[in-house]
Amino acid sequence: MNMNLENLSRRRMLQWSACGFGGLALAGLCQQQSRAETQVSHDLKPREPMFPARAKRVIFIFMQGGPSHVDTFDYKPELIDKDGQDIDFTGVRFGTFGTRSKRKLLKPLWKFKQHGQCGQYVSELFPHMAQHVDKLCMIHSMQTEGVAHGPSTLFLHTGATNLVRPSIGSWITYGLGTENQNIPGFITINPSASKGGPRNHSNSFLPTIFQGTAVGRAGLPARDAKIRHISNHLLSEGTQRQQIELMQRLNRLQLEKSKRHLDDDRLEATIKTYELAYRMQMRAPDLMDLSGETAATLESYGIHQKETEDFGRQCLLARRLAEADVRYIQINYSDESENPKWDQHSNMPKHEEHARAVDQPVAALLEDLEQRGLLEDTLVWWGGEFGRTPFAQGKDGRDHNPRGFTIWLAGGGVKRGFAYGQTDEIGHEAVANKVHMHDLHATILHLLGMDHEKLTYQYAGRNFRLTDVSGRVVTDLFA
Repeated sequence: MNMNLENLSRRRMLQWSACGFGGLALAGLCQQQSRAETQVSHDLKPREPMFPARAKRVIFIFMQGGPSHVDTFDYKPELIDKDGQDIDFTGVRFGTFGTRSKRKLLKPLWKFKQHGQCGQYVSELFPHMAQHVDKLCMIHSMQTEGVAHGPSTLFLHTGATNLVRPSIGSWITYGLGTENQNIPGFITINPSASKGGPRNHSNSFLPTIFQGTAVGRAGLPARDAKIRHISNHLLSEGTQRQQIELMQRLNRLQLEKSKRHLDDDRLEATIKTYELAYRMQMRAPDLMDLSGETAATLESYGIHQKETEDFGRQCLLARRLAEADVRYIQINYSDESENPKWDQHSNMPKHEEHARAVDQPVAALLEDLEQRGLLEDTLVWWGGEFGRTPFAQGKDGRDHNPRGFTIWLAGGGVKRGFAYGQTDEIGHEAVANKVHMHDLHATILHLLGMDHEKLTYQYAGRNFRLTDVSGRVVTDLFA
């Protein structure tokens, strides 16, 4: 570019200088990002926790759509007494946000009863889970972000309502790796392609090796949820070994040539993935095959019953994956419809159908884990993206409620037969010992031996973490 220095004004010089400084800053950011990526371990080898862990792995039982806490685990006698009364509520999903209008209260559609030595109330929707309340750590004061399924589901999985951030399973495998090098460290069974879709098990900006592996998809029968093309019956094991070794030698030569570029992560992750895929051929087919389970085990999970077969298979596979030391396992009660399964805006009696589908399998999973000595170091997490309102929507429906709802934990170092937090007298809003979703994430990481404030990854010039700039560890939940 020709430049006449005699006619160069002070303003023009500052403009050109500013562009130069911007270029220097961009180069600096790129260099920082490259340096951050090269410092991270790009493999799934097990790593020591930051401090002694109470749990080694997580099984997340996701109830997509938001089961109603006031119809399941959060007993509110006053809601029963005030059934049909008009009460003023501040709008979240109705009218103008923040305005108040009257809504008619709707009592629980199922009766509650105390169970176990702890005396925890459970509705008649969950007779099998009710037998295990002395194992459960109930949190009745959950709060979250987002009022629609998409944002709230993303927030539950990633700690953000609209940005592309790593899933909690990816953060955990990034921090700890996994004990079993023959299968992925993060597996999600029959995930939904909507309401966040693949972002719910994405690695986002973390190294690609920490992405969740989806087995099956929502709407597909669990018996057909398999890892595709896992075995090759056309070639001998020796020939396959020769093929993978040749391919990996070529890949590593390419990696050496491109090691100075910012996209090395993808190529290195591809190399690791090919190696893992080969090892999976030796281990995964047997792991996914339930035919070796005893008749008593299959019966306990309800696999021979139409109502419970599908979710029973998911729960039994989750136990097998936990037994194989997979670090993070998610099972999904979900579908591909516009309204997820637990999302009853105009038909709360439908909750009974969904409860029958999951109640026995979940109870069997808890019992099976305990009998095998796995519950002690496996953290089980049950819940949806939010709860539902105590007031009616239409005749017998309920709307979304992110202000107060119930989830439960079991095993993995949490108290047994314990209830924490409280919603108001009708179950609308958390009022005591509130637990935000960021707090739950921080607590889960702590149980696994990781400090949520120190588990960070530098990306685009900033240190990111699962809990963003929030989150507290709820130590009252710890045994």
